[in-house]
Amino acid sequence: MAAVLRNLITTVLLLIMATAGQATAKPVKILALGTSLTQGYGLPPGTEFPVQLQAALRKGGIEATVINAGVSGDTSAGGLARLDWSLVDKPDVAIVELGSNDMLRGLPPEQTEKNLRAILTRLKSVKVKVLLTGMMAQRNLGADYVKSFDGIYPRLAKEQGVLFYPFMLDGVALNRKLNLADGIHPNPDGVKVIVARMLPLVKKLIQQSGNVR
Repeated sequence: MAAVLRNLITTVLLLIMATAGQATAKPVKILALGTSLTQGYGLPPGTEFPVQLQAALRKGGIEATVINAGVSGDTSAGGLARLDWSLVDKPDVAIVELGSNDMLRGLPPEQTEKNLRAILTRLKSVKVKVLLTGMMAQRNLGADYVKSFDGIYPRLAKEQGVLFYPFMLDGVALNRKLNLADGIHPNPDGVKVIVARMLPLVKKLIQQSGNVR
């Protein structure tokens, strides 16, 4: 009887050890700083990117709160202007999704890069690990603009040493089934695709913050 009890205790301990790597050391706060793509423009409540990402993380055993700091129509300058206010909640990590509206307005890529660099530098100064999501310029803006704009994100990711997701709308852009009628913003299914593709990097981001054992 004692041997059976010992075996049972050993089995339970092994199961606990096997699952410990998936548990968060403490609930992690994720700041999602972005545009309408983050905010959830045109989407039913509960289907926005931050909500779906939070649900996916919790389903995977990571207790996370994703703070929706997306503002429809916001530029990189707007994101920088409200960054300190967004940090009031003291996030552990941040997903930065900005620049698309700069591109749509034809703003100088040099200014977008300057603003994004300031945002990444500020986040680094308060020890917030970052996942930078890239954007691609519309091809009708001309070869020079496209080259300058598209180069912003990989260059900054390398320079600042942050995790990088090359294209926020990867797998979604130009797919009518995954976008709203405007052809620009993802629908709930499109958001689901974005979350699924970005999830491994988000998990890596959380690991970098020390919030996963």
